[in-house]
Amino acid sequence: MLSSLTITAATEADIPEMVALINSAYRGDSSRQGWTTEAHLLDGQRTDADDLHDLLTASGATFLLARTTEGQLLGSAYLKAQAPDLYLGMLSVSPAHQAYGIGKQLMAAAESHARGLGHSGLLITVISVRHELLAWYERHGFRRTGETVEFPRDTRFGIPKQELELLLLRKELVV
Repeated sequence: MLSSLTITAATEADIPEMVALINSAYRGDSSRQGWTTEAHLLDGQRTDADDLHDLLTASGATFLLARTTEGQLLGSAYLKAQAPDLYLGMLSVSPAHQAYGIGKQLMAAAESHARGLGHSGLLITVISVRHELLAWYERHGFRRTGETVEFPRDTRFGIPKQELELLLLRKELVV
């Protein structure tokens, strides 16, 4: 576990670094170094600067960034109010730094952020065929709600190689 991380809220100036981090964690050859890759399921990019700008500047939304003390960006997570819960998305960790507890630290920060805003739970969507990722979230207290969400058809954020759907998971937060 990397204990010397600082977790702060993103600003618009962070967007270029965030685009590179998120795309490297989910798509392309670099993503295959880590276990969070979606490259076997989707072609193309995961996000772009315009998408992150829209997400970051939306009402009730923020990104948390995990950086080393030297300032290197190693992880990020998108948070958006979805009362009574807080939606957690794009939890991303640099493929070269996965399995060091960075994702856990970001999730703990997201839970703290949610509690501070009075939310009763965290929501997340996971591609239904990502069994190892579903298991990871379940080990961290998330439960399947039984609800599914249609996979986005906007190909600017990925071209599915097969039919995909998203499962909605929720974690109850203890106040």
